[in-house]
Amino acid sequence: MSLLRTKTIEQSIADTDEPEYQLKKRLTALDLTVFGIGVIIGAGIFTLTGRAAKEFAGPSIAISFVLAAICCGLAALCYAEFSSTVPVSGSAYTFSYFSLGEIFAWIIGWDLLLELMLGASVVAQGWSAYAELFLQQIGLGWPESIGSESSVNVLAMLLVLVLTALATAGIKESMRVNLVLVAIKLFIVLFVIVAGFFYVKGSNLTPFIPPGVPAESGEVEITTPLFQALFGVAPSTFGVSGLIAGASLVFFAFIGFDVVATTAEEAKNPQRDLPRGILGSLAICTVLYVLVCIVITGMQNYTDISANAALATAFENVGRPGFATLIAAGAVAGLTTVVLTLMIGAARVVFAMSRDHLVPPSLGKTHPVWGTPYRLTIGIGVLVALVAGLTPIGKLEEMVNIGTLAAFTVVSIAVPLLRRKRPDIQRAFKVPLNPVLPIISALICVYLMLNLSIETWLRFGVWMLLGFVAYFIYGYKRSRVGREESEHRNIPA
Repeated sequence: MSLLRTKTIEQSIADTDEPEYQLKKRLTALDLTVFGIGVIIGAGIFTLTGRAAKEFAGPSIAISFVLAAICCGLAALCYAEFSSTVPVSGSAYTFSYFSLGEIFAWIIGWDLLLELMLGASVVAQGWSAYAELFLQQIGLGWPESIGSESSVNVLAMLLVLVLTALATAGIKESMRVNLVLVAIKLFIVLFVIVAGFFYVKGSNLTPFIPPGVPAESGEVEITTPLFQALFGVAPSTFGVSGLIAGASLVFFAFIGFDVVATTAEEAKNPQRDLPRGILGSLAICTVLYVLVCIVITGMQNYTDISANAALATAFENVGRPGFATLIAAGAVAGLTTVVLTLMIGAARVVFAMSRDHLVPPSLGKTHPVWGTPYRLTIGIGVLVALVAGLTPIGKLEEMVNIGTLAAFTVVSIAVPLLRRKRPDIQRAFKVPLNPVLPIISALICVYLMLNLSIETWLRFGVWMLLGFVAYFIYGYKRSRVGREESEHRNIPA
């Protein structure tokens, strides 16, 4: 049996009609767009913006966000073509199965599991810190012994368990709550933009691109970016180089739009609505990010920006500390939607893998009333709660990024390959300038992966090794596609 055996597109679509693995088609273009905004706008807009401006680009961080959005947009085009052509759960995992082969599909599914589950755990911990701040500001408080800095983060665990129950109850119910929380989050972000513009000073935005400062190269350490270790290139801060370095950092603020593709099977009109949901959420978030950057760097000099709480401290510095409460409330609502969306995405990826018998098929069976893969959703929720509540994640955040970029790279490469392999398939949406744009997208993703630390690459290698072991022990032998091929070969001519 070949490691590169593929699952046909026709079979992938036919599998969606199996009663035991059938998801309800209830999502509209609005639901998908809100879903995308819910996961993209999160910790990035509340923390990453300040750090990138202070350490790398100054006011020109707004341009960095535009460059990062263009890079993400190229990958988003590839996702839009695949998800609208083959509206099946699993996102990059499913796309890889019919375009590159089973072993690539497993690798990407394993990567996505890392990205989504670990991402949900990381964000849940961030949520607990903001929740404690909000409770403190409104006079309630939270015991430090079970807070975000303790050995057992009870708030993070409670959040995950509540969201697990919501995601299990149904996708439409989850989207209704998501819609309310996204509306709150957008209100807070727009409030920051409008209120902040009254305190913007032109002097803080000049020079828009600060003069470049060469960074010290130093000795190669485990935390050194792999690109720097391989080629001896020392990173620069500020100037044009700093602007580009800022784009590499804030790229990760956009990660999440790919989760929209995991719900392809639940869209009412996937051919029309999925491209709108993916590209629409990315466009809206880009505009908001750029406006927030201009406000934050205009309210105070970029050297004075807080790297951890840029929005709150910006208003404190202009004599508006009361706005910090609103911002904390927005962060609580915003990060809640991120955790919910990532958990739903993780469940849909493993659901697709279980339907292909690469993981136990009984896990993926949907509930007859709720129409969700309830066993997977509950199991993933418990794992995320344990990691979020008991593990000091810290530097493991970069693992989320490398898993995502690996998936982006494979999807970008798969677009021109499938165009050549199956030109007969009707595509509701096509990436323009194929194969040029997909190749550029893949090269950019590889470059960004190389800018992650040696430590992250080593951890990623360990995770991939575990994935290969799991595949050859279980998935390779029990693969549904593999068994069907064996049965077909054994049939007498």
